[in-house]
Amino acid sequence: MKESVTAYLESDFSNFLLPGRDINTNLPYFCIKPEGIVPVTKALKEHPEFQFNFLNDLTAVDWLGKLTPRFEIVYLLRSPKNKHFRIQLRTPVEEGESVPSLVEVFAGANWPEREVFDLFGISFANHPKMERILMPDNFIGHPLRKDYPLEGPGQDYLIEDLLTIHTNEDISR
Repeated sequence: MKESVTAYLESDFSNFLLPGRDINTNLPYFCIKPEGIVPVTKALKEHPEFQFNFLNDLTAVDWLGKLTPRFEIVYLLRSPKNKHFRIQLRTPVEEGESVPSLVEVFAGANWPEREVFDLFGISFANHPKMERILMPDNFIGHPLRKDYPLEGPGQDYLIEDLLTIHTNEDISR
């Protein structure tokens, strides 16, 4: 199966493929340019032989100081038709850049993309609701970045908000 997928991507999507690197994984993986992630995943999903129609996972990796570009979005696709064969697609993204959203291909990408946005600060272009999902709206920074302070931003922002809320409640009475 790995050879068939490799041959298919190299013949039909070679313009979106990036050279792979030596990583420790037992899954076949393909590095895809950001602009190719939507057409490649759509083609793999709709291909009659492969049918990678299950987005098993979507996350990010912060390679701060180890690789350039700094971030990588990792997609894990599964093919129930082919004994749940899995592949990884990896898309590099530099800080401040966005990646096209996969919500139009996999509706289930909605919340994982928002989670990556919230925790890493990587946005997804054309996402229907790109906003925080786990952290409070007034949270400062993105806690899964490797340069995020271990002690966090402090809790003053929460205390200030509570004081503002209580003060406004007192005024309205």
